[in-house]
Amino acid sequence: MRPGDPHDPLLRQVLPLDAEMRPMPGFALDAVGDTAAKAGDGVIRKYRGRALLVATGSCAVHCRYCFRRHFPYAEEAAAAAGWRHTVELIRDDPGIDEVILSGGDPWSLATHKLAELTDALSAIAHLKRLRVHTRLPVVLPERVDAPLLDWLAALPWPVTVVVHANHANEFDASVDAAMARLRGAGATLLNQAVLLRGVNDDIQALCELSERGFQAGVLPYYLHQLDRVQGAAHFEVDDARARQLHAAMAARLSGYLVPKLVREVAGDTGKRPL
Repeated sequence: MRPGDPHDPLLRQVLPLDAEMRPMPGFALDAVGDTAAKAGDGVIRKYRGRALLVATGSCAVHCRYCFRRHFPYAEEAAAAAGWRHTVELIRDDPGIDEVILSGGDPWSLATHKLAELTDALSAIAHLKRLRVHTRLPVVLPERVDAPLLDWLAALPWPVTVVVHANHANEFDASVDAAMARLRGAGATLLNQAVLLRGVNDDIQALCELSERGFQAGVLPYYLHQLDRVQGAAHFEVDDARARQLHAAMAARLSGYLVPKLVREVAGDTGKRPL
């Protein structure tokens, strides 16, 4: 962050503003239908074949646009009871072939706690993939340490790590090194970003994000339109502008550097392309 600059794109993502306290029509506590999709014990079932585990409510930073900023983490934590109920639910449903670790941030848990889960999951024959959604390699790259890498490398499934950076300035040498360590442990690295007013809602910022991430070995995955969660309206970019920016990216960048522009809509069977 640039000292003394209240408009710095990294500071803006985490700086509380009084705009968050203004009620806005169309913005809700549960923006993406998590409540209706809860299967119990921190498991969310929205899409065919996938089980998302809300592993913990802890994060390294509090992103002010977070779609789970009002989520009842105290009531829904997959790590409770040593993951027992969560593992039972997945074992009893042969239609689940991919487990997604989310939160909060799953890598805010101790590595031995993660290993408790994956050791139990490894006995489930119908599981084929593991995915981890985490901000830690970007905001706390030191978390990608030797025990975490040993755990990753020993997992019996292909592992995809979806990191979350919204601006090229979030990458530096320490982040590059963390990403290289993750790739060395066999992980596929993707980035998902959110289109945020005042952070990355211009073509230069978006192109630089894709190019800088790729330089660190991370492929662009999704560019999300803002989830309309209560308290985040000041970040919203309208759909017409989002489509314009996405088209400009496609005209400027190689195809593999252009993320999918999507919105999550409660009840849909997948992310909705825009």
